Amino acid sequence: MTITSPSLGSSEAWTDAKLLFALEEVVEKELNRHLKITKDWMPHEYVPWSDGRNFPGFFEDGEAWDPQQSKVTDIGKIALVVNLLTEDNLPSYHHEIATLFGRNGAWGTWVHRWTAEEGRHGIVMRDYLLASRAVDPDKLEAFRMQHMSEGFESDNRHSMLHSVAYVAFQELATRISHRNTGHQSGDPVCDRMLARIAQDENLHMVFYRNLLGAAFELAPDLTMQAVRDVVVNFRMPGHGMPGFERMAAQMAIGGVYNLRIHHDDVLSPVIRFLKIMDIDGLGPEGLKAQEELGLFMNGLDSEARKFDERLAARAARIAARKG
Repeated sequence: MTITSPSLGSSEAWTDAKLLFALEEVVEKELNRHLKITKDWMPHEYVPWSDGRNFPGFFEDGEAWDPQQSKVTDIGKIALVVNLLTEDNLPSYHHEIATLFGRNGAWGTWVHRWTAEEGRHGIVMRDYLLASRAVDPDKLEAFRMQHMSEGFESDNRHSMLHSVAYVAFQELATRISHRNTGHQSGDPVCDRMLARIAQDENLHMVFYRNLLGAAFELAPDLTMQAVRDVVVNFRMPGHGMPGFERMAAQMAIGGVYNLRIHHDDVLSPVIRFLKIMDIDGLGPEGLKAQEELGLFMNGLDSEARKFDERLAARAARIAARKG
């Protein structure tokens, strides 16, 4: 990718404001590409409305929710709640990226387009969960109120470059989480819905990944440091929701999202595509960040291997008890 940029002597001369300006033409190019290939879709077309019926409250014929009504597996229920509560915090996410990226020009157009597309995800997921009676609606609303009342602050909210690096990985992580949730849900309707959401998340990932690649061309040392910081300290945006640690552990065991998936399907593909470990000509700080990133990835792979072994041993114990 070749871009036109202000002439600066070294990446140390860059600031967030200068990079924001220099990347504007890349944002415009990626926005136009995104709008050309993306396809609008109707959330209501993915919801099994014929399964719906009244809940207790104002309707005399209201029927209370019962776990037996759900077609979704136990791990599917947990993952769907986590995924939806994550989408529910869209107002906070919009505020953060609008503050960092701005509301004008190509950056602003992208911010609003991204928000509009993400809004569909929360709409269709909630409508599916309520119409199909997949989860307890009262608990779901209580969780939503608690999670949104606490707000959300990104670990990368103080730096545009860190934010771009984060979403390049996070959008892919979200895509993988949605797809695996659909596969594990036990309901073809749910699987089809989440597959459609995952298509959006993939395009969002491509947008940010390409933007990150352009940042490497402009300011390789600073971008390498940002990637190192983000990868080493990566947390999913839902980490603040009630009971997240417990639910994340269940999702890890259930094969929705765990260390192996994080290493193999999220971090490694972006690092490999951008050839981050092969970038040369870095200054001392960039080289240090690159080396630390490599060491971290090797350590994460070792941790993932140990997790795989524990998971296999657990599966063997369960099989033995059943046998």
